Amino acid sequence: METHGVRPTPEQARSALADTEHIRTSTAALSATPWPNWFFITLTLYIAALPIIYGGVVADSDWLLPRPAWVGIMLAVTAAYGVLFAVAGKAWRNKTGVALRLDVLPKRVTVPLIAGLPVLVVGAAFAFRGTGRPVWLIAASVAGAAVSVGCHLAFVRLHRKAS
Repeated sequence: METHGVRPTPEQARSALADTEHIRTSTAALSATPWPNWFFITLTLYIAALPIIYGGVVADSDWLLPRPAWVGIMLAVTAAYGVLFAVAGKAWRNKTGVALRLDVLPKRVTVPLIAGLPVLVVGAAFAFRGTGRPVWLIAASVAGAAVSVGCHLAFVRLHRKAS
């Protein structure tokens, strides 16, 4: 609000503050908008593949592939995911003018996700190693994909509510 040295009236000041709050709310809503669909699909596939790949890495003996092949697959998939994450972030920034920010997402969703997924992946891999039954890896893969889809849907709802 340009005043040219003249003090704004109380109504003008309140209006300017309301506009500022509206801009903050809009920016937070844009930041909380879900990933682009192609990245959501990529992320879900990555989360679904990770338990199986990690299970191959920690298996007692060569399981389906030699251990070095599993390690190579894990490194390649993780590098590809990192590149796609950067591309998604840049595309989002170009589209909306707002950087992808995880700090505006609800902590009740992100904290269990950040803590739970590694436990799911590592726990399933060690359960597989201990029992030799791949059902642990498949269950972790399905659960991880379901969590990814659930979080995406929650973020879609969050964005619709905030808009």
